[in-house]
Amino acid sequence: LSAVIVFIASSIIHMVLPYHRSDYQKLPDEEKVLAGLRAAGLKRGIYFFPFCTHKEMNSPEVQEKYKQGPVGVLTVFPSGPPVMPKFLGMWFVYCLIIGLFTAYLTGRTVAPGAHYLVVFRVAGTAAFLAYGLGHLSNGIWKGQPWGVTIKEVVDGLIYGLLTAGTFGWLWPR
Repeated sequence: LSAVIVFIASSIIHMVLPYHRSDYQKLPDEEKVLAGLRAAGLKRGIYFFPFCTHKEMNSPEVQEKYKQGPVGVLTVFPSGPPVMPKFLGMWFVYCLIIGLFTAYLTGRTVAPGAHYLVVFRVAGTAAFLAYGLGHLSNGIWKGQPWGVTIKEVVDGLIYGLLTAGTFGWLWPR
């Protein structure tokens, strides 16, 4: 049930509320950039640019490329429109997995009949760890703007609180 509640809440957060609408920007001169990427023959994958090996990183040539910019990480999806049913299905399975592990941890550490807040605290912490804190690495290693990262962590806190509330409400008495 917590997976269903989180799934609905995430749909509301991303489709109704306006605060994620500024997370992504349009490329300047998009048609020209896309034509260049098509000509390069990019396939699905994650690309770092300018690319270099660990040994090359401190070479003057690579350092100059870094200075000239841009520097970034590019994720390329398969060509074609986004397959939203597939993405939503995978998101729901992810929510189920988090619910399963939250249930396991809470069930191993909290006795049946425990007070609502005890269940809430354990389940909420576990769910927040899964839904929220993992996003911090995107700001550290992938260059994601910190404003976007913080919004994702806040979303994770909301999902953790909803999961905690569900577990506390339905915990065996």
